Amino acid sequence: MAGQNTLTFTDGGFDRDVLQSEIPVLVDFWAEWCGPCRQMAPTIDVVAQEYAGKVKVGKLDVDANGNTAMRYNIRGIPTLLLFKGGRVVEQRVGAVGKQEVQKMLEPHVSEVKQSVA
Repeated sequence: MAGQNTLTFTDGGFDRDVLQSEIPVLVDFWAEWCGPCRQMAPTIDVVAQEYAGKVKVGKLDVDANGNTAMRYNIRGIPTLLLFKGGRVVEQRVGAVGKQEVQKMLEPHVSEVKQSVA
């Protein structure tokens, strides 16, 4: 279901893959039965491809990974959380379009570019 640049996050690897990441990480909290989540999947895949190398983009199935969903108080899905330096810096609840996802990412991607230069 996920595109080739879209990662799959789990309870077991969340701290390593997301919180300890050197680059920002966008996590899509979703579930198979959630219509708006499935509707957002192509957008997440396109964003993952366009931001490859600048932002990690992945999905976390809340049914299979309830501990992480509870840890971040996920009450509605889809929920997008953007992590940077181990903390949440942006959040969107509900299905959003590509432009809204880009608005979440751009300020944090440009900061990365500046710190690398």
